[in-house]
Amino acid sequence: MKLLVVEDTIPLLETLCSALREEGYIVDSAANGDEGLYLIQEHNYDGVILDIMLPGQSGLDILRKARSGKDQTPILLLTARDSVTDRIAGLDLGADDYVTKPFDLQELLARVRAICRRGRGERTTVIRISDVELDTAKRQASRAGSPIDLTSREYAIIETLIQMRGQSVSRNYLYEHLYSEDDSTLSNVLDVYICRLRSKFGKDFIKTQRGYGYIVDHQEVSV
Repeated sequence: MKLLVVEDTIPLLETLCSALREEGYIVDSAANGDEGLYLIQEHNYDGVILDIMLPGQSGLDILRKARSGKDQTPILLLTARDSVTDRIAGLDLGADDYVTKPFDLQELLARVRAICRRGRGERTTVIRISDVELDTAKRQASRAGSPIDLTSREYAIIETLIQMRGQSVSRNYLYEHLYSEDDSTLSNVLDVYICRLRSKFGKDFIKTQRGYGYIVDHQEVSV
């Protein structure tokens, strides 16, 4: 999944981006409101972490413009501990959640997982399809009860395909959600990853739609 972090305190911005990347997310970042709004409008993110107090446009300004433009990307606000009015305003404008500074990093990561899950309409962290099980909270996969060893990029691809099960997923969509703005990875690398995933999940688990992309089209099992 691909996230955007908008925070003007550079050490905190770097800490957040590093922690999110260690969790397997693809992360873009901005240190001011103008750049943050531009990235939200130009890219399709799975979630945004947005500080309220920013140079240029404030986080609330960005939130207002995003929601008025019908952008429903899950947004988590970072607020000062005593800014109750801002927290209320943010929730009323359509923020999905907020975290007050200073915050516990593990709590923030859990809240990011939660807003992204709600944004996809997921009620559980465990998805079972045929003999494959994906735990999006633990970021683990198994087949027929046996754990599957995945690289962070392999996990990101299979998670996206399983979360969009039954839908055709274009190659462009995968590039947009799995590579950062500055990533110059060659497009044919995606084919290599798909080949590796088929060897781990079964050759028919991911089907190719020629000229378009891929689909995981299996009967889901109730959890």
